Amino acid sequence: MSISFDNALGIHEQSLKFRAQRAEVLANNIANAETPNYKARDLDFNAVLAAQQGTGLVGDGQSMPVAQTDAGHMVLESLVDQVAGLRYRNQLQPSVDGNTVDSEVEKAAYAQNAIDFQASFTFLNSKFKGLMTALRGD
Repeated sequence: MSISFDNALGIHEQSLKFRAQRAEVLANNIANAETPNYKARDLDFNAVLAAQQGTGLVGDGQSMPVAQTDAGHMVLESLVDQVAGLRYRNQLQPSVDGNTVDSEVEKAAYAQNAIDFQASFTFLNSKFKGLMTALRGD
């Protein structure tokens, strides 16, 4: 019986990738807090999860099936490249320069994302420990 790491690790591997990509997007927002006309962006976890699970459902409930019908077709691997997950953040308070970044909101989202990343890492680490225990026969 062969072990499939995709099945053994579950969704935790994709969750780590998503959290790392979201950290990049949020850090970019924080770095551009003073840039005129910069539009804050964020990744929608539900849309990315649906895309990863193959349901193709995006945030508004519409279906966007993506299928690799030929071996020569590209496979979508980068989570940020999946348009379903990348969203512009709605502005909470209008600014004169057109910038939609709220530094406090971005910092809070970044901190929450870091906590979520650590949780995903802990779950993934426990999966690896379980696999190692199974391989050793303990």
